Amino acid sequence: MSLKAIALGLLATSALVGGAVAQDEKIKIGVSIPAATHGFMGGLNWHAAEAEKRLEAAHPNIDLVIVTADGPEDQASDLEDLVSVQQIDALVVLPFESEPLTEPVRAVKDAGAFITVVDRGLTDPTIQDIYVSGNNTEMGVNSAEYIKSRLNEGDNIVILRGIPTVLDTERFDAFMGAMEGSGINVLDDEFANWNRDDGFEVMQDFLSRFPDIDAVWAQDDDITLGVVEAIKQAGRESEMFVVGGAGMKEIIKGVMDGDALVPVDVLYSPAQIATAMDVTVAHYTSNGPVTGTYILGAPLITQENAEEFYFPDSPF
Repeated sequence: MSLKAIALGLLATSALVGGAVAQDEKIKIGVSIPAATHGFMGGLNWHAAEAEKRLEAAHPNIDLVIVTADGPEDQASDLEDLVSVQQIDALVVLPFESEPLTEPVRAVKDAGAFITVVDRGLTDPTIQDIYVSGNNTEMGVNSAEYIKSRLNEGDNIVILRGIPTVLDTERFDAFMGAMEGSGINVLDDEFANWNRDDGFEVMQDFLSRFPDIDAVWAQDDDITLGVVEAIKQAGRESEMFVVGGAGMKEIIKGVMDGDALVPVDVLYSPAQIATAMDVTVAHYTSNGPVTGTYILGAPLITQENAEEFYFPDSPF
């Protein structure tokens, strides 16, 4: 066989792997995400709706069905309906929690759907065809490196985590690994469920138990808002600083303005859902493979670069 024939054969195989379909073949893609219960998810829901309009306008044969869930059981039920009622060809899912959604997503996969998992990974990554996420490891490392740059051996920090998910573990493990050997004391870490009210309550507890706190890693900007409220209510804002994460516009504006209490942030954009929807649609419209892992950057946002991450018209 000639080299030309081999090359043509490889191109044909690549087109099949990419999953490209005829323009008139209808493809239904389910998008299952948590409801807009807090700022980040509000932003994520907004970006999902914007991507739906854009992608359906660009690809008339693509039908995107977005469903939102208030908890893991609700989301598992949504997945059953997407298969049995909507008869989806593909699923884009941001699991409410990793472990409870692993088997329900596996059932969708077993029914023949193409699977894109976003952000909160499943406990069995072999189920997914595509994984899209912010860089949780980089987020943890960048947060730790900034804190180390400001503190000395013997100083004290507290940590407010998210919820028990793969991505929370990735962030926490990377942060703790980067802090190792610094001599900085981690007084305690508690889950605050990526929620402002929980962040307030957990930080109140930390403030009551620890008279000497030099810095707080809040891991998420919704949590950060609650942490800041608790610190200010206790009158201890001059004693410590807070490092949050995600890129909430209120936090970014504060960084731009030189807020001493929250001097930096670490990017973890809710627009990643749009990236996940884009690459899932590309599975059916591209002549090349799109399966694999897409990890978005998590840069440190400082007063010097904050303006490029500030979007005042965004809901988050």
